[in-house]
This record gives sequence, C-alpha cells and structure tokens, in this order.
Amino acid sequence: MFILSLLTFIVILIVSITFHEYSHGWVAYRLGDPTPKNFGRLTLNPLAHIDPFGTVILPIIFSLVLGFPIGYAKPVPVNPRYFKNPKKDFMWVGIAGPLANFILAFVLSVFLRMLPGSGFSDLLLLAIVVNLILALFNLIPIPPLDGSRILASFLPHKISYSYLKLQLYGFIFIIILINLGFFRWFIIPAVKFIFILFGIEGYSPF
Repeated sequence: MFILSLLTFIVILIVSITFHEYSHGWVAYRLGDPTPKNFGRLTLNPLAHIDPFGTVILPIIFSLVLGFPIGYAKPVPVNPRYFKNPKKDFMWVGIAGPLANFILAFVLSVFLRMLPGSGFSDLLLLAIVVNLILALFNLIPIPPLDGSRILASFLPHKISYSYLKLQLYGFIFIIILINLGFFRWFIIPAVKFIFILFGIEGYSPF
C-alpha cells in the first residue's frame, strides 16, 4: 500500500513539475528568450523536465528517511540577455512556475467540489496539496528556488549576482529550514488558508 501511494504521489509530482517548468519556459519565450525552445523545454512531455535523481530517486529517499518527499526537476535554461527589461522579466519568469501550480490547484479544487465523495476525490485532493506545496515551497527566497529570482529582481545588480550564487548552498539552507519546522509553521497553515479561499476547507487533510 505504501509503495502504491508513493508511486501515485510521484506521478502527480511529475505532472505538477512539468506544468511548473513549462510555464517558466513559456513566459521566458514570450518575453523574447528562445533558449527554452532551443533546449526542447517548451513541451508538456514530462521526459523533457524530469531529472532521474531529483524527481524520482530523491523523493523516494526522503520519504523513507524523513517521512516526506523533497525533489526537483531539471531547471529551464533562461538567458536574461534576450529580455527587454532583464530584471523585471526575470521576475515574471520566476513567478510563472508557482503561479501555474496555484492555477492548477484551483482548477482541481473546482472538480473536487463538483465530484464530492467520488472515487477521484482522494486523488484530486492529493494533487491539490502537491501543487500548493510546490508553489509555496518554490516561493521561498533561497537560491535556486523561484522566490530567489523574484527577490533578485529588486536588488542592485552586484548584490543580486552575489545572492544568486548562494544556490551552491541552497539545498543545505532548505534542509535546515525543514528541520526547524518550516513546513509545520508556514507551509501547512498557508495550505489551510488557501483551502478556505478555494472553498474546500472541509477537505483539508491537515
């Protein structure tokens, strides 16, 4: 049963990450950067976005060790030199991924309200939670998460450059945050609040 639940979660995570990464690439392309298209990332084919270790193996390891999964996809390559307004456009590219997950979660919440008590309810609920956590987690301003792109767009160039270089240590900072109870004190309350906004608070698993 655990294996089936884990595999279901991974499939939902892969689909959610695919929308997330595609949205980064689509916005960058619309803003004048051909890099995502040139690297074959303007597609909803999950194979183009999956990192075998980060998207599959790592979530399994963390699920077994910590009780919850952590993972990542292949980042979409973006070249801000193509943008007319590099700092502002870089921010929109950063926002695109989490926004896609928020939109997907909202659409799924509509189906959840339309199909209460159906055999799909649990699946829809899991997909909503995954997308909300993915969106909220990526808004954390720790490089290389999307929140760092957003914050960097408001910083002076030199500070922004040094700040984004912290991505070399980003994973360490993220692990520290998790161990300090970041999920319990911020992510879960935020998910509960969004459930209220979506009108599905009665379905909250928390």
